[in-house]
Amino acid sequence: MFTLFHHPFCPRSRFVRLALGEHGLDTRLVEELVWDRREAFLALNPAGDTPVLIAEGTPAMPGAGLAAEFLDEIHGAPLADHRLLPRAMNDRIEVRRLMSWFNDKFFEEASNPLVSERIYKRFMKPEHGGGPPSTDVLRAAKANVRYHLAYIGWLARTRNFLAGDQLTYADLAAAAHLSALDYLGDVPWNEDDAAKAWYVRIKSRPSFRPLLSEWMAGVPASAHYVDLDF
Repeated sequence: MFTLFHHPFCPRSRFVRLALGEHGLDTRLVEELVWDRREAFLALNPAGDTPVLIAEGTPAMPGAGLAAEFLDEIHGAPLADHRLLPRAMNDRIEVRRLMSWFNDKFFEEASNPLVSERIYKRFMKPEHGGGPPSTDVLRAAKANVRYHLAYIGWLARTRNFLAGDQLTYADLAAAAHLSALDYLGDVPWNEDDAAKAWYVRIKSRPSFRPLLSEWMAGVPASAHYVDLDF
């Protein structure tokens, strides 16, 4: 049994949830409001952010990349040709490169600013940074979504999946971040048909269903959030 400290709309947490789902692993979810700075949580991850994965007999594993590497080491081999971090070295490098692209670059430039401004700040006290969203931050992040979506579309047009011929962590990372923004209606799907078609494929996987059941009080989902054929 795994325990995952997460926030339902933390894009990196969503990535780890998809990875756990693809491996078929039972997980206890613990919602963490990182802005509360709980001492017990900071003891697990002094950086104070989500996700943090815990498995029996192991130290706490903070961060999406560390969790993904652990899952591959312990549970990757039984997936054989469907391993989410492929066996071939060049393929593994490309998957890791794209994981970093989405979990670091896309997160900093687009998904985290939008989720923070439109969701987190609603529930944060003013002294913790809560309040109305910044229009300048929203404008810049939405502009960044466009070029990331174009990059995803280019990858989807040139490969079967984003990193190559099979589903990998790269697809899960990109889809996890887009899913949070899709809930908010901040993905301009009409600008790239290839990216949209790829996302529909990933979104239809069983591992995605728990994410699509997430709802945030006071923050309505976009019209096509749960539409698998939008």
